[in-house]
Amino acid sequence: MRERLPSILTQVLEVTMSNRIALLASALALSALLPWIPAIAQDPAAASTSGAPAAADQPLTRVRFVTDWKAQAPLGGFYQAMARGFYADAGLAVDLIQGGPSVNVPILLGAHEVDFGVASNSFIPLNMVQAGIQATAVAAIFQKDPQVLITHPREDVRSIADMRGLPIMISDAGVASHWVWLKAKFGFSDRQIRKYTFNLAPFLADPRAIQQGYVTSEPYEIEQASGVAPQVFLLADDDYPSYGTLIMATDRLIQTRPEVVQAFVTASIAGWHDYLNGDPAPGNALIQAANPEMTDAVLDGAIAAINRYELVHSGDAQSGGIGTMTDVRWQAFFTTMAGYGVYRPDLDWQRAYRLDFIPSAP
Repeated sequence: MRERLPSILTQVLEVTMSNRIALLASALALSALLPWIPAIAQDPAAASTSGAPAAADQPLTRVRFVTDWKAQAPLGGFYQAMARGFYADAGLAVDLIQGGPSVNVPILLGAHEVDFGVASNSFIPLNMVQAGIQATAVAAIFQKDPQVLITHPREDVRSIADMRGLPIMISDAGVASHWVWLKAKFGFSDRQIRKYTFNLAPFLADPRAIQQGYVTSEPYEIEQASGVAPQVFLLADDDYPSYGTLIMATDRLIQTRPEVVQAFVTASIAGWHDYLNGDPAPGNALIQAANPEMTDAVLDGAIAAINRYELVHSGDAQSGGIGTMTDVRWQAFFTTMAGYGVYRPDLDWQRAYRLDFIPSAP
């Protein structure tokens, strides 16, 4: 595997944007903004997946895929599919574009700068329907959203319900998503909100602090910094209904090249199965090349959390396999959030996803 890495490493692209563009309010607004969307500053010809060379009469189909954050274990299955040649075996040359704080996946999909993207949660596909952006969720890698609330060890907080009335550090994006559910489910109030800036220092300095996080990230970092394991409360374990790490495809690609969408979904699922059940070293090598902050210990801890909390293999995935989504789950999510006033009741919520690209469970 080592001798293949130099050629593979050139394939992991990183997008940088000077300004983060907010999610569009309508398709008309998207059209108006397109001239200002910066192009991805990479030569597509310089990046493609590795694997067995395609036959002369069957060239690889090049597609562009952007993740929702920097390279890390919660995206590891995609890097594994890249490193192990699963995309190439499926006939695809995938330009894997690393996300980050200035990368707006919905905008890139709507502008057709990319063919596939990662949506962090179930809100994003529905938000795109609401904004008129033509892209659709075709698989959900995480059955459980990895969002958590974190406290120091303390006797007065033993559940999420116990946090009612207490200050909680929440990000701007969190206020518009899981905080809505927390208010409705547990009676939380906006008066509790303290801004979370993805800096752990305020939490570490205050033994009474509570903050949001991802189960695959902040709990490990807090324990490493403080020497004490924090209390971790996974929202999904209290019936937070969102999926996580959804694969989005542009409607144009779905309509014109459905076989490409199918190949991408199938290869990605194979990558995730291999990453979590086999040797993750090939994918981890690509992750570390793209994001050197990801040490072996960080990656191992995140993979352990994914498996321990059954983010990928729980729920409907137990019978339907990795990537499974259901009409029932989507309807429940939409009905819940529409009831909380997040979406208008007449939104065509079924436009947010398709089930026909999810392979049958083995």
